[in-house]
Amino acid sequence: MTTLTFLKLGGSVITDKTRPETPRPDVLARLAAEIAAALRERPDLRLVMGHGSGSFGHIAAHRHGTRAGVHDSTGWHGFAEVAAVAARLNRIVAAALLDAGVPAFSVQPSASARCRAGELVFLDSASVEAALAHGLVPLVYGDVAFDDVRGATIISTEQLLAYLAPRLRPSRLLLAGIVDGVYDADPLSHPDASHIPRITPANWPAVRVRLGGSHATDVTGGMASKVEAVMTLVEAVPGLSARILSGERPGALYTALVDPFSDAGTLLCSQ
Repeated sequence: MTTLTFLKLGGSVITDKTRPETPRPDVLARLAAEIAAALRERPDLRLVMGHGSGSFGHIAAHRHGTRAGVHDSTGWHGFAEVAAVAARLNRIVAAALLDAGVPAFSVQPSASARCRAGELVFLDSASVEAALAHGLVPLVYGDVAFDDVRGATIISTEQLLAYLAPRLRPSRLLLAGIVDGVYDADPLSHPDASHIPRITPANWPAVRVRLGGSHATDVTGGMASKVEAVMTLVEAVPGLSARILSGERPGALYTALVDPFSDAGTLLCSQ
């Protein structure tokens, strides 16, 4: 039986978020190889992929204040710069996937996306659906978008996948970042942080108050906002579960892709 999985490679794991426009080519190559191996192991596995902007888009967007809106010529110049920087990282990610044998097909979100007050209200999904139909792996990414209220804004990879999920009905969403799941504090700076293995609507309110933000510049919010977006999606799409796991640990992504019952990281589910 064919299964559809959404996979996001976090900007924190594919770039050095503390240094502007700095990819991590060795990590990217390893993750691409794990994805390729999983596709060979599971011929029934279909993927829609996305990746964050990391030290590419986030730092440029923070400098220009793009997420808050664009209202003058300087801001529009910054908008174009952020778009170019985001696309530059996408080319790097796509090349790594293709080199590993993953048939990645980049889909530029800003070509069709429309927002209203920061919310994504339209995205043309036809290219994503056509790519899937032909055995390709559609690849979207955090990008800029025109906004009816703000002029322009930033759309996160989570927003894109959340828009596509009700239309494509994936069974799983995997988010590979720099830490192995959700913790009640940033484990990179708090070694005694407690790991949260499972989040459901029942315990989410209590978990929310324990979560911190991101350890580096992130204009789309830290861990708390990302988990909240994923929980909303899990509740809205029947049968969908999500897992936040480490892309730093070799083999973890491969295992999660081939084994739906892998216990890596943190599981987010409706019950």
